[in-house]
Amino acid sequence: MSTPDPATPLVQADTGAARAPAAPPLEVALLASVFIIAACGLLYELAAAALASYVLGDSVLQFSTIIGAYLFAMGIGSYLSRFFERQLPAHFLRIELLVALAGGLLPALLFLAHGHMPGAFRFVLYGLVLLVGMLVGLEIPLVMRILKRNVALKELVSQVLTFDYLGALAVSVAFPLVLVPHLGLVRTGLLFGLMNAAIALWALWLFRAELRHLKSHALACFGVLAVLGAAFAGADVITTRAEDRFYADRVVYAATSPYQRIVVTHNPGQGRVGHRLFLNGNLQFAERDEYRYHEALVHPAMLAHGAPRRVAVLGGGDGMAVREVLKYASVEQVTLVELDPAMTDLFSRVPALAALNGQALSDPRVRLIHSDAFTWLQNTDEMFDVIVVDFPDPTNFAIGKLYTQTFYAMLDQHLSASGFAVVQTTSPLVARQSYWTVATTIEAVGLRTAPYHAHVPSFGEWGFIIASRRPWRVPGADAPWPPGLRFLNPASLPLLFDFPQDMARVPAPVNRLSNQALVHTYEAEWGRVMH
Repeated sequence: MSTPDPATPLVQADTGAARAPAAPPLEVALLASVFIIAACGLLYELAAAALASYVLGDSVLQFSTIIGAYLFAMGIGSYLSRFFERQLPAHFLRIELLVALAGGLLPALLFLAHGHMPGAFRFVLYGLVLLVGMLVGLEIPLVMRILKRNVALKELVSQVLTFDYLGALAVSVAFPLVLVPHLGLVRTGLLFGLMNAAIALWALWLFRAELRHLKSHALACFGVLAVLGAAFAGADVITTRAEDRFYADRVVYAATSPYQRIVVTHNPGQGRVGHRLFLNGNLQFAERDEYRYHEALVHPAMLAHGAPRRVAVLGGGDGMAVREVLKYASVEQVTLVELDPAMTDLFSRVPALAALNGQALSDPRVRLIHSDAFTWLQNTDEMFDVIVVDFPDPTNFAIGKLYTQTFYAMLDQHLSASGFAVVQTTSPLVARQSYWTVATTIEAVGLRTAPYHAHVPSFGEWGFIIASRRPWRVPGADAPWPPGLRFLNPASLPLLFDFPQDMARVPAPVNRLSNQALVHTYEAEWGRVMH
């Protein structure tokens, strides 16, 4: 047994023999604390990175920089722990309470900063990451120094690191699979803040005999628990207030899935804006003009085929593209491949939203597959007459892989000889080189392209590209035009394929999986507009 630190005495006892029985429970309690501390620390790191990727995009960049900043701050905290010499249990308790407050409230504070101070979001984000990282960096060294009283150094290091890594493993699995889907980011952060506060309360009981100002420490513990408990109960109010400030219209539905933040707003007033869908803060459609986007996306390819029987829709979990596909009597089956079950559930279950897609997701001809489209194409051997690709814009590498030469080569393999694929392809006016990069990439796999664009008031000029092995020809009046279209007709369709000078083709590279040049180009072009 190592010699106790004279500056931090154990609970006083008359003899070493009398003290021995208390050591194992103390050791077990502190090692269990290490497990929870590690889980909480990683949880706060993951929550910050996830929220940053929702708000700022480019998940690889956000996770990388936040993890780096967090580890740097932990290093600072570990260094500062050397200056804590006396009353280690008291310091440990106070630090636990600070971590509980700063870490537990981190997602809520970031949501509020995003809604009320969008220009200061990065400052708040990295300020909180550095603060929480520094406090977490202080925790483990203090626990080790307290444990050092009763545990040999060799066993101490191995035991602490074992429980530290096990805690990190547990939360890394639970965060995307259990915590975020069932609790959301705000409540998840507050839950783990309560766990940190509970560790402080546990420390209060374990070291009650050697803590000075015991009543003050007890009041602090119960005060922090009360604050976090109240915030947990009012988590929905916090999130709603933050998002109501960020979105111009009233938020009627909001959820955080493992993949994205889903928000639906509604404005029934003058102008009939209606419902609008936002994913990670980016507008996906507005009820008043979504028909222009979805008719332009679906019908040029469907009409060119003439009688498509089997159709795949990749992305488009809102069911709007499926609604347009189902207007053709020849369609026998529509396979919708959507990564996020929360999207299809929302647009199937909520009556007002299901009405927007005409209950398309409940049609017996529709087959829902919840999977990553890239992985699904790799593993299926099915062939399709028409494939509609309706992914979000390539704002990060996770989405950017769905715009690569590798992806389009797989798309080609599942397209029938007479089939057509169509890809939504950002704005050829705002992101001109990004748009033509997609065209160049599709052509690199040997497919012909027919680029076109349409004006959607909520987005401006928006681009699409048809890909096929045979030439695409403009459907005439004798084509099987479905009834009830509000935007397209035989006279207006050819106009979509004419590009004015400011959107005309420019040289662009092939977007490969190994470099994802499109993500960088897209970020630069849209960044100029946003700033």
